[in-house]
Amino acid sequence: KIDHLSSLKCDAPSDYVLLDAATQNNLELVESRGTRDMSLLAALDRTVTPMGARKLRSWILQPLRDLNELGCRQQMIADLLQEPDLLSSIREESKSIRDVERAVGRLSQASGNARDLVALKVSLEQIPRLKAEIQKLLDRLAFGANRANETDEMELLAQRLQNEIKEMPALAEKLTKALVDDCPLALKEGGIFRDGYNASLDQLRNASRDGKNWINLLQEREIAATGIKSLKVRYNSVFGYFIEVTKSNLDSVPQHYTRKQTTVGGERFITPELKEMESKILGADERARNLEYELFQKLREETLRDLGPIQRTADAIAIVDVICSLAETARLFNYCRPTLNESLLLAMKDGRHPVLDQNLAEEKFVPNDTMLDGENVRLAIVTGPNMAGKSTYIRQVALIVLMAQIGSFVPAANAEIGLVDRIFTRVGANDDLARGQSTFMVEMNETSNIVNNATDRSLVILDEIGRGTSTFDGLSIAWSVAEFLHDKIKARTLFATHYHELTKLAVERKGVCNLNVAVREWNEQIIFLRKIIPGGADKSYGIQVARLAGLPKEILDRAKEILAHLENPNGATEQPKTRRKRSISMPKAEKPQLDLL
Repeated sequence: KIDHLSSLKCDAPSDYVLLDAATQNNLELVESRGTRDMSLLAALDRTVTPMGARKLRSWILQPLRDLNELGCRQQMIADLLQEPDLLSSIREESKSIRDVERAVGRLSQASGNARDLVALKVSLEQIPRLKAEIQKLLDRLAFGANRANETDEMELLAQRLQNEIKEMPALAEKLTKALVDDCPLALKEGGIFRDGYNASLDQLRNASRDGKNWINLLQEREIAATGIKSLKVRYNSVFGYFIEVTKSNLDSVPQHYTRKQTTVGGERFITPELKEMESKILGADERARNLEYELFQKLREETLRDLGPIQRTADAIAIVDVICSLAETARLFNYCRPTLNESLLLAMKDGRHPVLDQNLAEEKFVPNDTMLDGENVRLAIVTGPNMAGKSTYIRQVALIVLMAQIGSFVPAANAEIGLVDRIFTRVGANDDLARGQSTFMVEMNETSNIVNNATDRSLVILDEIGRGTSTFDGLSIAWSVAEFLHDKIKARTLFATHYHELTKLAVERKGVCNLNVAVREWNEQIIFLRKIIPGGADKSYGIQVARLAGLPKEILDRAKEILAHLENPNGATEQPKTRRKRSISMPKAEKPQLDLL
C-alpha cells in the first residue's frame, strides 16, 4: 500500500553529488567497519529527533549542487550561531517531538496503533512552542530590514520552515480529548479512550466497573458468611471468576458452592450468582473493547485527512533539527563557513579530518592546507611513508568538500570550494571472494569506474593504484591513470602513492604538483609530523615503519643489507665478516628508479 504517499517529487541526478557504493564505504560516511561510531554521520549527528537523524543521513548520502539552497542552509546555520541561546532553546523544544513520520506511515498502512496517535498528539501539542522559538529567531534577525539586499530566491530558510510547520490545533484538541496518555500497545486490549469521549463506551465501562465492585463486595460477604478469612474471589481467562479456598478450610465450604477445580493449595468453586455476574462483566468488557477498536479506526481515518500537512510539518521539523545539529557541531569544534561557487577552485586553510579531529584522545589533530584549481594545479601526487597520514589527508579533503555540499560549515580556518558533481575514491586493498575477484581485479574495476565516469567537475581520491600486481606493471598503470586524469578528464585529483617515480609528472605537466608528509629522523627512528609540505618524498622509511610494527631485529638487519644492495647493485660492498660463513643470496637488482620520460 502507498496510501501514505501524498505527493511525488522527481529528483534529477544533476541536482546532487553522485556517490557510488565504493565512495560511501571508503569515506565511511554512515558507518565504519560495520558500526556507526567513527563515521562522518556520527561526527555530525547532534540531532534530537528520529526524523532529524534520518534526514541528516540522507543529506550526507545526497549532497547538493544547488548553490542557492546551499546558501540558505549556510545562512540559517550562521544565524543560529549568532544567537546561541535560541539555538539551545530550539533544540530543547524539538526534543519532545516524536517520530511523526513513522507514526503516520504506520497509521496510513493500517498497521499503526493507539501509541502512534499519542505520538502525533504529543508532537502537535509541542509544535506551538517550537514555532515560538523559531519566530524569536526571525524577529531578532529582522528579516526584510537588515537583509534588504538579498534576493527573493535567498529567502530565509528559517522563514520557509516556519511556514511549513503547521500547528493544527483542531486535530491536536481532538486527539487530546480522545486518548489517554499511556495507551496499551495492543489495540484489542482496550483502555485507549478517555472517560467521557463516547457515551456508549462510558455505559459499558460503568457496567464492567459496577460488576467488579459487586465482586469485591461478594468476597467480603462470603468471608463473613463462611468464616474463611483467606477466601478469595479470583479471575483467569480459562475459568472466568471463581472462589478459591485453601485445603485447611475445605470443611467450612457451604453446600451451594460447586467444585470447579482442585489445585495444589486448595480448591476452586463457583456459584450460580457468581456465574451470572461474570456473564454481565465479561460481556461488557468485550463489547467495550470492540467499540474502542471501532472508535480507533474512525479516529485514525479522521486524522489521516490531514496526512499531507502532517508529513510536510514532519519534514520541516526534521530539517530544523538537522540545521541545528550542524550549527551545534560548528559551534563545538570551531568550523568555518566555506565560500561556494561554480569555479574549479578547491582551497582550504588548516583543514582537519572531521571524524579524527573529534576523536583523537592522545594528540591534537594537525591541520593541513589544500590548493587545487583545476588548471594550474589539478593533480597532486602525495608521497610519504606508511602511517604518516597520506590516506587521512586525502580522505579529509573529500569529507570537507562533501560537508560543504550538504550546507554544513567545515573544519578549517577558511575554505573556498568550487562545486563538484561526483566524488570518486579508490582506497585500500580488498578482494571479492564471492565474485572470484582478486585484490588487483577489484582495484582495476574501481579505477575503471573512475576514468570512465569522472568529469572535469569531479573530485577524485586515489590511495595507491597498482600495488596488487608486479612493481613494473603497477607503476605503469598508476602512471598512465595519472596522465589520463590530468590530460583527458582534468578532474581535481589527489593521488597518494608509494611510487616515488610518479613525482616526475610534475616536471612534465604544469597542472601536477608534488606533496609529501613531513617526517623527522632521529636515532634510526622516524617521527611522523603529520604535516603536508610541498615536494616529493625522497625515502620510503619502510624498515623504520617495520620496526614500529615490532618486527624482530634479525629481520630488520637483514632487510637493511638487502636494501643497501638493491640501492647500489654495482657497488663493491663487502659482506659483514660475521656473515661470511654462509652464502648470502642477494635478490637480483632491478633498477628501482624508472625513467619513463
